[in-house]
Amino acid sequence: MVKTFVLHHLPDADDLPAAERWFFRYHIPEVLRNRPLSYVSFRAVPAPGGAERYGYFNYKVHENLVPGDEEPPLGLLGWTPEVVPLDVVMVTVPAAPEDDFLGRETSFDERTILRWFCVLRYPEGVDVDEADAWYREVHAPEVLRQPGLTRFFSYRVLPPRFAVKGGRPPFLHPRSTFSSDWHRVSELWYEDARGWRASVLEAPPAYTPPPWATSDAYPFLAPRTGFVSTFLLERPSDDWLRDVRPFYV
Repeated sequence: MVKTFVLHHLPDADDLPAAERWFFRYHIPEVLRNRPLSYVSFRAVPAPGGAERYGYFNYKVHENLVPGDEEPPLGLLGWTPEVVPLDVVMVTVPAAPEDDFLGRETSFDERTILRWFCVLRYPEGVDVDEADAWYREVHAPEVLRQPGLTRFFSYRVLPPRFAVKGGRPPFLHPRSTFSSDWHRVSELWYEDARGWRASVLEAPPAYTPPPWATSDAYPFLAPRTGFVSTFLLERPSDDWLRDVRPFYV
């Protein structure tokens, strides 16, 4: 099985009513037509003070679980385009994280959870295997010294699963960037926004920058072009298999 994450950013907050209507009436039922094994979404929570500059996506994250070897179903070209501008990042990863750095043994009742959900892209021309080795062997051990970090795990983004036409699958949002554009998904958990600020802004550990860094400061990548992130809670805001019926044609 594989998992697809779709991050959404709403550039204009006035478009929220139209975006919600489009998701509920059209997009969600059309995704359900393809019979995912699981389909939930998480509404982004307000970014802690100072977090907006880390490529903050303000709207929602969709999470789909599908069989890993399934061929794409027919009818993908029939999806209804979004009615308002949305910035979208879509990545597919293994169903379980390959790198579990911290906190797997922790129970849910021990502390509250604020999830910092991050997607990064290495600069063009960088060897992805070498960059991933830096992330696992150099960067992750330094991240583990963050004072408020309670959980840390990561996935390597999988190659595209669907046939590509003109560089991207034709069924994506017009403003989306596809899986092959991004390289790693990581989740870092804190008890609350205070824990995030202590870890990232107020008392961060010393980091070793990679040789390909495009920014002098952690996470060493330009926001939005090389690094996007959002903040989520532990519970999905919507379980679409339960709440919405598929749209069939």
